[in-house]
Amino acid sequence: MVEFEKYLYERENAGATIRKYLTDLKCFFKFLGEKTEIDKGRLLAYKEWLIEHYTVNSVNSMLAALNQFLTFCGYCELKIRRVKTQKNLFLQEEKELTCQEYKRLVKAARAEGKSQLALCIETIAVTGIRVSELKYFTVEQVKKGRIEVHNKGKYRRIFLTASIRKKLLMFASARKIRSGCIFVTKSGQPKDRSNLWSEMKALKKKAGVSGEKIFPHNLRHLFARVYYQTTQDLTGLADVLGHSSLNVTRIYTSNTGEIYQRQLNRMTILQM
Repeated sequence: MVEFEKYLYERENAGATIRKYLTDLKCFFKFLGEKTEIDKGRLLAYKEWLIEHYTVNSVNSMLAALNQFLTFCGYCELKIRRVKTQKNLFLQEEKELTCQEYKRLVKAARAEGKSQLALCIETIAVTGIRVSELKYFTVEQVKKGRIEVHNKGKYRRIFLTASIRKKLLMFASARKIRSGCIFVTKSGQPKDRSNLWSEMKALKKKAGVSGEKIFPHNLRHLFARVYYQTTQDLTGLADVLGHSSLNVTRIYTSNTGEIYQRQLNRMTILQM
């Protein structure tokens, strides 16, 4: 496992991805039990077992970890195909975070005296960044008015509005943060997905927002929908989000099925 972890690191996988793969592999080894020899039959049996116990998305995620491990071991011919699913381009109403709900989350965080959490939420929502990119928000870069991200051999630039730039610098000044990362934990480590997620979840009662809607990545989806509704520029949005595929960006801009239903109801020209 140590060598596999090193292999993933050298392939420049993110730390969270490496931890996820290692956890998923433990599940595979537990399935194997004492008989550790593997062949196509046992791998397919494992896939069937996963399908019985996990959602399709989880199954495919765990198979991705397994296939990486098989590649590492030199058994590419044993790799397992993912479970095919029909892409759902409709946003689920129960998971759509509205602008009003987002604002209630920010207000709830401020009311709880959690100014850093409130600013984290606002920063993600107005820039559309990934949570993993919060660590690039340093005093030095914010002063420049843009955030330059170098990750996995890729480079992209995040633009800041004048308002969020001012708030970030005021927060850093109040916390006496003169250089380096602005969003840090009490131990001085950069904020990550797990601790931000748990802090956001704790706001659900005070904000009156369903827990299903409260997770950091949903703020990125909210940004994408608002940006597209404002500009109708899908290509520009893909650049802002750092997507290499417009198909991915289309998912981010999906409307709910309810909205599509209202649009269909207005199409009276074909009615007899």
